Amino acid sequence: MKVGVITFPGSNCDRDVVYVLETLLSQRVIPLWHQDTNLQKCNIIVLPGGFTYGDYLRSGAIANLSPIMKQVVAFANKGGLVVGICNGFQILCESGLLPGALLRNTNQLFTCTNQHIRVETTDSAWTAKCKKHQILSIPIAHAEGRYYADEKTLKELQNKDQIVFRYCDAEGHFTPESNPNGSIYDIAGICNKTRNVFGMMPHPERCADDELRNIDGRLLFESILQHK
Repeated sequence: MKVGVITFPGSNCDRDVVYVLETLLSQRVIPLWHQDTNLQKCNIIVLPGGFTYGDYLRSGAIANLSPIMKQVVAFANKGGLVVGICNGFQILCESGLLPGALLRNTNQLFTCTNQHIRVETTDSAWTAKCKKHQILSIPIAHAEGRYYADEKTLKELQNKDQIVFRYCDAEGHFTPESNPNGSIYDIAGICNKTRNVFGMMPHPERCADDELRNIDGRLLFESILQHK
C-alpha cells in the first residue's frame, strides 16, 4: 500500500498524517508537493489540514489551482481513494469532487476543541471498521467549517447515504450546542456518490497515538487501509 500525502504552501498537518501512517500503522508514505504532476502510483491520496495560501480568497480555492489537483481529480474519477481533512475537505469541495461548500463559522471565530461526532454510515472505506451511530471524539480546529449545501443537494446526500459524520453531544444527540460551527444538518463529513472520495472537518490524525489517550481517529485510517 502506497499512501500519498500532499503538501501545499500553508499545510500544517501533513507531518501529523505521515506520522500516523508511517510510524503508527507501518505504511509506505509518498510525500507529494503541490506542483507535482505525478501521483507515483499511490493507492490512496490524502489532502491534509492547514491554511493553504493563508486561506486568502476562500479556504482551499487557490490550492485547488495547484497542478497536482488535476491529477487528484483524474485519480478520483477513476475510482481512486481520496481523503480530505479540514482544509483538505475545503479543497475537495472547491474542486467539485465533493458537493457543497465550507463557510465561515456562525460565531465568526476560530474554534479549536475536542468534538463528538456520530458515524452515520459504515458503507464507506473510511468508516468500515466503525459501528453505525458510534460516537467518536475527534479534535476540530477551523474558522471556516460550516458545511452548506442547497436543499436539493442535502436531500441527495441523505437519500444516497453520503453523510458520513454528524456533530453531536457525548450521547449522540444533535443540539445547537453540539454543533460547533452551524453546519447544515450538523454535517461534519461526507463522501461522493461513488463512495471513494471523503471529506471531514475534524482531525483524526490528532487522536491516533496512545500517548494522547484518545485513538478514535486511528480507526478511520485503519478502515481505509484495509480497503481492497
